[in-house]
Amino acid sequence: MSGLRSVKLIGLGGTGGIAARYLVAYAAARREPVRIVLVDGDDFEPRNAERMLFTRPGNKAAVVRAELLPFVAGSLVTLDAVEQYVRPDNLANLVRAGDVVLLAVDNHATRKLVAEHCARLADVCLFSAGNDGVRPDSTGRFLRVTYGNVQLQLRRAGRDVTPSLLAHHPEIEHPADRLPSDVSCTEALASTPQLLFTNLAAAALLLNTLLLALGEEPPYGEACFDTAAALMRPVWIHARKP
Repeated sequence: MSGLRSVKLIGLGGTGGIAARYLVAYAAARREPVRIVLVDGDDFEPRNAERMLFTRPGNKAAVVRAELLPFVAGSLVTLDAVEQYVRPDNLANLVRAGDVVLLAVDNHATRKLVAEHCARLADVCLFSAGNDGVRPDSTGRFLRVTYGNVQLQLRRAGRDVTPSLLAHHPEIEHPADRLPSDVSCTEALASTPQLLFTNLAAAALLLNTLLLALGEEPPYGEACFDTAAALMRPVWIHARKP
């Protein structure tokens, strides 16, 4: 990665809402022009307060943008909000070649959609933070609420520098869930619980991986963590270690 000019942060819930605050502070401190676009079609609701930080109910992208605007005043940061879910019919307009994409969603269907779109772009850097709470995945493995990961899908000049999000994750390649825009209100209310502190760990790892990629070619394509086990480990690219 050569710079931070156009950033699309998709998902402003538990992980994305935390990441947005520190991303904006970092971007403003760089004193370089950068456009940050916050994308989410969901709303903050009072029941979300146990695992998310927000000042009022309303669309997540709009609320977070309003909260962060004072922090970019006088800086070279442009902060926009798109009050939509990522869908097949709007993704091409939202994510373009040269973008840095921070994906902080809680469903594999969206991860697959964005990863496959990015795989068709010549240059793009996609970071995906995962923290899905307690549920069985598509292989039947039961995930704990303390577990999470960050994946990096980097393409330069039409070639893959790191593996796709789908490469080593069949649960993403064959998602058992659906896009949020395809889920009914009743199903959305039955969403899986997450922990605030696990979201915090995922957001920190997401931004640290971004910072690493800004300075050099990352030696790993994925990093996994488990807060209960005090564990964090990288998944090396081509078995290469720094």
